Amino acid sequence: MPHAAWTELEAVARRDADARILDQFAADPDRLTRLSLDAAGLHLDLSKQSWTRSGFETALELARAADVEGRRAALFDGEAVNATEGRAVLHPALRAPEGADFHALGEAVSAEVATVRSQMRDYAHAVRSSIETGATGRPFKAVVHIGIGGSDLGPRLIWDALRPLEPAIDIRFVANIDPRDMAEALTGLDPETTLVVVVSKTFTTQETLANAEAAKAWLAAALPAEGMERHFIGVTAAPERAAAFGCGRTFAFRDWVGGRYSLWSAVSLSCVIGLGWEAFQGFLDGAAALDRHFLEAPLARNAPVLMALAQIYNVDGLHRPARTVAPYAHGLRRLPAFLQQLEMESNGKRVRRDGSPVGRQTCPVVFGEPGTNGQHAFFQQIHQGPQVVPAEFVIVASTDGTTSESPLWANALAQGQALMQGKTEAQAHAELIASGAPDAEAEVLAPHKTFPGNRPSTAILMERLTPQTLGALIALYEHKTFVEGVIWDINSFDQWGVELGKVLARAVLTDVAAGAPSPALDPSTAALLDRLLK
Repeated sequence: MPHAAWTELEAVARRDADARILDQFAADPDRLTRLSLDAAGLHLDLSKQSWTRSGFETALELARAADVEGRRAALFDGEAVNATEGRAVLHPALRAPEGADFHALGEAVSAEVATVRSQMRDYAHAVRSSIETGATGRPFKAVVHIGIGGSDLGPRLIWDALRPLEPAIDIRFVANIDPRDMAEALTGLDPETTLVVVVSKTFTTQETLANAEAAKAWLAAALPAEGMERHFIGVTAAPERAAAFGCGRTFAFRDWVGGRYSLWSAVSLSCVIGLGWEAFQGFLDGAAALDRHFLEAPLARNAPVLMALAQIYNVDGLHRPARTVAPYAHGLRRLPAFLQQLEMESNGKRVRRDGSPVGRQTCPVVFGEPGTNGQHAFFQQIHQGPQVVPAEFVIVASTDGTTSESPLWANALAQGQALMQGKTEAQAHAELIASGAPDAEAEVLAPHKTFPGNRPSTAILMERLTPQTLGALIALYEHKTFVEGVIWDINSFDQWGVELGKVLARAVLTDVAAGAPSPALDPSTAALLDRLLK
């Protein structure tokens, strides 16, 4: 652990805690140029972050002391960076161009990746061109995608961001075990023209299998037994289990593909069917371009590194335990939910890689809503609440290519400006007087109209939301998350925190089947279960 570098970062942050962001532009004339950069079709502006120049340079030294560059090389070289599970983490291999030569723990994997890509492309084309049909010979008109977590959030984000207004094939997603979710997805569909894609790495995920059984029952009630397997596709690392379930065809991915990093794989087969291969290839290309930037750019001009350092400076230097993400594009409305899993499941850890306590804050709480919706909800808190919540604004210059979106992105620019600039009580008082308010009223209202300002934000801009820019954006956040994990010295690629609840849920279901709480249950859980059983 780079103790000296951490100590220096904390000392600089304490010294500069009250420094005004707005004042730094005058004190550091090249601040905007130094903290703005372009990468893979994205423009980033981190000049409104809280660090002074010395804070920024100290954060860079922390990244060097943590050996970000060495750990980055280990990731791309296919070493066992997921030490607790003994696995490589090679999602970059899934989007690498033809001719790449990735290895996972020494095993060549790029040829296998190319084979699965070819299978996805051919199958999607067959469905889209009505060559592949259902049990009764009719072409597929809808796909029901069943998954949860990374098997749902990533493909759902892709589809929301890139879907045409009138898609030729309707894609619907089911994740929640609540039967209402499946009922809504199936409503209005014809079993004869519906394809079900079941996505589960192990094909043992309780929620996914329960939903898959419900879909199977719905199809079986309307289709002949012969040929029904044509309506079921499995995407899994356990093809034998998928076949036993009744999937007529499976698409594979390997254990070096983590769930929340799997949208580059066959996990997104539904999107390939709905969008076509060309769009998905563009998505892969955008991410590969960001990979190259991450590998080649120096740390001081490296987009994922700077994004990570800004967060660490806020979280650990200035003790700000939350961050909001506001995408100013309707197509990116699922981005905050996607980032919640990507970041909080990856870096919500309490021990370092060696098992010792982290001793500091790791991942902040991540939340958000699309702009301008969030402005009429939680933005009140981030502007005038006592705690400082850093913000990220993801801005698309043109969302439909035909009309001006300036009212949309003007709001994003104004929010970042307002967070940084604020409004003093004297300014609020003067504005009230200028508007005609009596002095006594102005004295009362001015404190309520005061904004402390000096609140940091980052802006990420793109010209259009295309497959390429979407791929680059997601890869940016993936590598940002990785860099943070390296600096915090944690394993960003396991998720043991989701396991205990699953184990206990199975025990509770045993009690449900027995019709009474087990004596082993704690009093509160037993009482709640007893009430639900009545």
